[in-house]
Amino acid sequence: MYKNILQTIENVQVWPLISLVIFFLFFALLLWWALTVDDGYVEEMGQKPLTDGVANNSTENSTYLL
Repeated sequence: MYKNILQTIENVQVWPLISLVIFFLFFALLLWWALTVDDGYVEEMGQKPLTDGVANNSTENSTYLL
């Protein structure tokens, strides 16, 4: 019974190809984005977890954040 389930689906051979194309396109676009993203954006996003949402432009402000 379970052996014949996929044989009853019409055009079942197309679905693995479609999923492979989607998988390849997603990671190709992700790789392209990672190689072309601005370094300033990466640095800004890297500092986000370390800040409390307060601009830390002067040393006077940093003493109050402790």
